[in-house]
Amino acid sequence: MDKLKAFESFVSVALRGSLTAAAQAEGVAPAIMGRRIDALEERLGVKLLVRTTRRISLTHEGSAFLEDCQRLLAEIANAEASVSAGGVKASGHLRITAPAGFGRRHVAPLVPRFRDLHSDVTITLNLSDRVVDLAGEGFDCGVRVGDLPDSSLVSVRLADNRRLCVASPRYLSQHGTPKHPGELARFDCLTLSSDASQTRGWAFSVPAGRPGSVTREVVHFRPGGPLDCSDGQVLHDWCLAGHGIAWRSTWEVEAEIAAGQLVPVLQEFDAPPNGIYVVFPQRRHLVLRLRLWIDFLKHHYAQPSFWQRGP
Repeated sequence: MDKLKAFESFVSVALRGSLTAAAQAEGVAPAIMGRRIDALEERLGVKLLVRTTRRISLTHEGSAFLEDCQRLLAEIANAEASVSAGGVKASGHLRITAPAGFGRRHVAPLVPRFRDLHSDVTITLNLSDRVVDLAGEGFDCGVRVGDLPDSSLVSVRLADNRRLCVASPRYLSQHGTPKHPGELARFDCLTLSSDASQTRGWAFSVPAGRPGSVTREVVHFRPGGPLDCSDGQVLHDWCLAGHGIAWRSTWEVEAEIAAGQLVPVLQEFDAPPNGIYVVFPQRRHLVLRLRLWIDFLKHHYAQPSFWQRGP
């Protein structure tokens, strides 16, 4: 229990950025909170926080440990809820938000299926490409795709999100196939005209330094082309129609790749994946309906066949 309390105190301080604020939230003196952090750092043998008179920041080790602590505390809360719930059925209202394109394809179809299993739960699904303030707008959780910004939200990784270049067989037969990302300037690239996740361009993993190096680094290219659009679905349709090469997430194109409608190119240069997450506000206990929804998503997203179904 002392370790658990230390973990909880560390998370509270890290998320609030202040010993005083964390102490007030727990109803203890700041000195007590400071001693807990000191004891935790001493036991681990690493510095987790950099404390000055003006602010508190996380070290590299502290950032990694914060994510692990959040996940551990969430799992403990889930275990307690499972035991205390016994045979109680999930009930109440669940408010979920997700990005529009991903939500239409891979969240919305699961909502009725979840409710078939839990008929006493009612659900609101909000699809929006803006970053929704979960706590401020009253949402229980959100599904998020890509790199997560620093946040006080708890995150659970559901699946990898890999991005790759694809084109239709017709386009490749007419224009050839690029062999290196540097050749993309000679091809018709279909790009998003306004999308925060692509402000740096398309990401590729290439040999670092001299050709043939075994060390790789992620580089970004900003290809151009005759067509761009602010809507990812339009780019998807243009790519299927043979108008050029697109850089898309696997969740958008795996069904078409499996059907032979799209062909991956430059696969040896694919950048490492980021993630698909469910995020929710920090809570001592997860309500049963939310815990079951998260488990439901994890179950389906873990199945490769799930991503190969059409939209």
